[in-house]
Amino acid sequence: MKQAKKVFALLLAAVMLLTLSACGGEAEAPASVQGTEAPGVRTILDGNGREVEIPETVERVVCVGVGALRYTCYLDAQDLAVGVEEYETKPGMDRMYNYVNHDKFADLPAIGGNGDPYVEEIINVDPQIIVMTPKASVDPEALQAKTGIPVVVIPGSDTTLDDNAYETIRILGELYGKEDRAETLTEYLRGIEKDLNDRTAGVADEEKPSAYVSGVSFKGLHGFEGTEAGYGPFALIHAKNLADTTGQMGAFDVDLEQVLAWDPDVIFVDFNGLDLIRADYAAHPDFYNSLTAVREGRVYSQISFRSYASNLETALADAYYAAAILYPDQFADVDIEEKTGEIFQMLLGSNPYNDLKEAGYEFRQITIGE
Repeated sequence: MKQAKKVFALLLAAVMLLTLSACGGEAEAPASVQGTEAPGVRTILDGNGREVEIPETVERVVCVGVGALRYTCYLDAQDLAVGVEEYETKPGMDRMYNYVNHDKFADLPAIGGNGDPYVEEIINVDPQIIVMTPKASVDPEALQAKTGIPVVVIPGSDTTLDDNAYETIRILGELYGKEDRAETLTEYLRGIEKDLNDRTAGVADEEKPSAYVSGVSFKGLHGFEGTEAGYGPFALIHAKNLADTTGQMGAFDVDLEQVLAWDPDVIFVDFNGLDLIRADYAAHPDFYNSLTAVREGRVYSQISFRSYASNLETALADAYYAAAILYPDQFADVDIEEKTGEIFQMLLGSNPYNDLKEAGYEFRQITIGE
């Protein structure tokens, strides 16, 4: 009896298959053996370890939070932006990714303040993806729930070349379908990092001139007292940064009596603070002229690289210029303008260094008393 039932079941299955073939149909595999993603959808692991379902091809995005649009531009994906934060609609040379793309960004709808997303405006521009950095003012899950739009978090970076910078490039390459660009950019930046390290790591500390960077911006403009421990361009070239000896972290105001006690061999001035420094020089010339580097003309520029966090291309150019001043023998073969142009071209897709020069922001010796 069992054998008869088995034969009947086989015959019934055969009849069903013949019927489907006759009708031109195909048997559909059970849901349990189909892929878990719908057609045209894929899953990406973002910087917060979240699995996010995104379209197979991403063509429309908005960027929320410090660094999101910057790194999108580095990936040559700026044309995907359908809205930008209000800050990005304003012109300026302090963010070169914005400067070279401003004609596009100026006409896009504002979808947020600095890291503060405007939910209705985001919905109105209808992006497929919201790219967000951790410094945004909203939880990614909350923003995703409010908009109904997938949110992909990227680490971002507020320094030069750290793990977060490379991970951001990798994630965005996968997100935008620009893996080749991400690989090319990563290889180039690794090469920059290695070149700077190879030329400077072997220089003995006692052979390095001491360096002080002034006029560093943080939460606004600062004068000669504004400096930074772990200053990105100095860190890349193993400079003897006097601010590193204070036990402080990041940017801070140092006691000017301490600078006198240090009497640094070389002083660098961030252009953001130059006007404040010159105004203070007019009021206190004796202080500045007590510094050997000021008297002997060893004061040099740094092009401001921190605006809405670190602008990588400018920071790397700053590192090469500082290295050429501090290690002239090791960098004798480097043409700073040429190297700056190369870095700008690679990260920005164009070279606006001449525009910076015309505006007065160039690598050069600085006379504070001018």
